[in-house]
Amino acid sequence: MYKNDQRTRLTKMLIRKALTSLLSQKPIQSISIKELCEQAGINRGTFYSHYTDIYDLLEKIEEEMMQDFQSALRPLLASTTDDLTPLKITTGIFECLKNNADLCIVTLGPYGDKRFAARLLDVGRQKCLECYSLQFQGASPKQIEYFYAFVSSGCIGLLEKWLNDGMTTSAAEIAQVAENIMLYGIRFLV
Repeated sequence: MYKNDQRTRLTKMLIRKALTSLLSQKPIQSISIKELCEQAGINRGTFYSHYTDIYDLLEKIEEEMMQDFQSALRPLLASTTDDLTPLKITTGIFECLKNNADLCIVTLGPYGDKRFAARLLDVGRQKCLECYSLQFQGASPKQIEYFYAFVSSGCIGLLEKWLNDGMTTSAAEIAQVAENIMLYGIRFLV
């Protein structure tokens, strides 16, 4: 049983790697099952034993990342206001993004699923609204929405830079940069 589980994980990893590689070159509608299987080094029957088509594959990969992302955000509402910091939140988020770097690169690229990126941002927005409403009781929902819009766009910029640099900096260090920018703005440079 364990050997089959390990083989299944390896096969799915090869298929995912092939898909993200192809998506970095062209849109999903231009990718054939035959081409994907050749890239992954598997036969069509193996592909169809796990997925119904390329769209099903992408949906399942995105859903796995969404679950990871939601797990990374879960501490937001579990923390007390005394120990909740942007650093704790963003470290978990950047770890999740690092673990899904292949999908992040594709999603941010020209052939990425922009609806998926919007879903991730919306989940983050909802959690931040819930959490920051408790932590910053004097802030209006509109202020928190503006804060999230600004910070999430900045974090996407950090993610793109981090990906382009080969993710050589740790997730904790990138989270520290994000926290310093969020808390100190331009004074971060001083």
